[in-house]
Amino acid sequence: MPRDLTPADIAILQKLAPEREGIGCPGSGHDFHSILPPLSNHIAVDTADFRRRIRLLSADEWKYLTDLILSGEESLGCLPEEEMDDITECIARHVSGASAQQVRNLYYLSVCGVL
Repeated sequence: MPRDLTPADIAILQKLAPEREGIGCPGSGHDFHSILPPLSNHIAVDTADFRRRIRLLSADEWKYLTDLILSGEESLGCLPEEEMDDITECIARHVSGASAQQVRNLYYLSVCGVL
């Protein structure tokens, strides 16, 4: 179910993509409903750019994003596996290895259509 981005979400998105104005998808004209998929699919130029951007986040921001992912509020949909590797690496470094593994498991369950 889509969610409206909170002020905390918007602050993270602006940190990751300071060149963007607003939270709208240029292709559809609708607001983004998550942070990581739009960063991957609409903002970052390639995987290296995605990796560079997500490494800007602090431990507190990663904890916040991890909690959103684990609660199902932050989507992992449409993310390529190599970018999931970068995400789980950051989660392991800033939050915990166990949380990174939970996120990885959720990603694989969603890719397989279980979730």
